Amino acid sequence: MSLLSPIHHTFAPHVTLSYALRSIGLLLMPWKWQRGRDREILRHSLSDALHGDVALFASGREALVALFKAMHLKAGEEVIVQSYTCVVVPNAIHAAGGVPVYAEIDRETLNLTAESVRECLTPRTRAVICQHTFGIPGPTAELRTLCAEKHLTLIEDCAHVLPDASGPAPIGAGDFLLLSFGRDKAISGITGGAIVSKQSAVSALLKGEEAKARGLSHLHIVRLLLYPLVYLVSRPLIGVGIGKAILQLARMIGALVPILTATEKQGQMSPALHALPNACAALTLGEWKKLQKINDHRRALTQFFLEEGKEQQWPMLSGVTGDLPLQKFPLFTMHAEEIRQKLKKQNIHLHDGWTGCVVCPEGVDFDPVNYVPGSDPVAEAACEQILSLPTHPTMTLGQGRSLVRALSEVLPSSPHADR
Repeated sequence: MSLLSPIHHTFAPHVTLSYALRSIGLLLMPWKWQRGRDREILRHSLSDALHGDVALFASGREALVALFKAMHLKAGEEVIVQSYTCVVVPNAIHAAGGVPVYAEIDRETLNLTAESVRECLTPRTRAVICQHTFGIPGPTAELRTLCAEKHLTLIEDCAHVLPDASGPAPIGAGDFLLLSFGRDKAISGITGGAIVSKQSAVSALLKGEEAKARGLSHLHIVRLLLYPLVYLVSRPLIGVGIGKAILQLARMIGALVPILTATEKQGQMSPALHALPNACAALTLGEWKKLQKINDHRRALTQFFLEEGKEQQWPMLSGVTGDLPLQKFPLFTMHAEEIRQKLKKQNIHLHDGWTGCVVCPEGVDFDPVNYVPGSDPVAEAACEQILSLPTHPTMTLGQGRSLVRALSEVLPSSPHADR
């Protein structure tokens, strides 16, 4: 089987033709790049829906740094995070002067638990970050109780999921919600992030941090707005090699902004804050208005993979249910990397940066991010065995069927694997 258009996680998963045209339109209106009404409309929309004060920044990681500054996180104070997470989270903690402490995950939800958090508590613990991994809700009720008991701050990482009228209900109990509008998140503005604050005193300080944030350069914004166009052109050509050549050329000439810098992969991040460009707020706002549609699309694919998985006897997680708008659909299997390599030959690209590492992406130096290998064996085993399937807005049900057919030939647990 050879597919004309790739099945993927990372080739501009939110970029449709209308998204790209909107980006091109913004490129032609430089007076809307830095400032404009879209940013304030987005702020008020998020505030009304998520019931808190909203501070906007140029990325989710900078929003988290701003929150720690507003909380007056002291040098050496500890923030508990889960051991299967992105490097930008511990980087932000370090940039604000704190120390990340890793809690073990539940294999069936890919999230930390109240019990694993309790085991990590010390007199220096200041906050807990509850990550809703891939859209699977974390144990917010239990963590809310624990944090109240220990006088800790509960931060919910909602980068992978935003609730709509249909849920998920467990999301939103934290003192603060961290949102990210990156390229593969719940909704995308190419870049951007926000903190939703439920504490008025911290809200006022966050407002001050946002007011001090510097604007991104015009060149930086142009590079961001070129991203949808570059991928819209290159994505259909990935399978024949031309698409990858276009992407490589775009990176070589600096037309694309990297998701992570080499410095960030080494566990370092500047504490400097930047304002969310109005142009990126406009793209985010367009996606926010379609949140129900985006989430329902994800739910449909989640339900489809669940039904197919039961029939194919896939090794699925018990924490995944059909009503969840998953950012991606996780499986566990032996030889996951070998399977990804086999599927890549069929233009199916399941590498997503969340494999082979407990602090992602693979290749991150553990020493600077404070992770000790061997300390969280469940997370370390899970990251080696995980095989995630796309559910993003440009993944179609037809592609889902093609993916199921391909998986039926290679998954060890499939009854067709030895055919």
